Amino acid sequence: MMIKPSTCLRNEYNDIADFCKTEMQPVFLTKNGEGDLVVMSMEAYSYREEMLDLREKLLEAEAHRLQGAKTYSLDEVSAMMEDIINE
Repeated sequence: MMIKPSTCLRNEYNDIADFCKTEMQPVFLTKNGEGDLVVMSMEAYSYREEMLDLREKLLEAEAHRLQGAKTYSLDEVSAMMEDIINE
């Protein structure tokens, strides 16, 4: 984990950007010794957002399953897919 004072963002922008992009890790910035901002690459941010979206969908599906929604076995899904492909 990299933690830097906020003044480093102005003075070391290129180094911070390179670190974020090559390591796919965020940099935590402090202001007056307290946590203030998190900087990360666009790629890391997009990946994080996709993972959070997937997690939300999985939690929703699990909630439906726990409420008694119909579930399908792998064999049932395979059979349904074959039927769709063969039609």
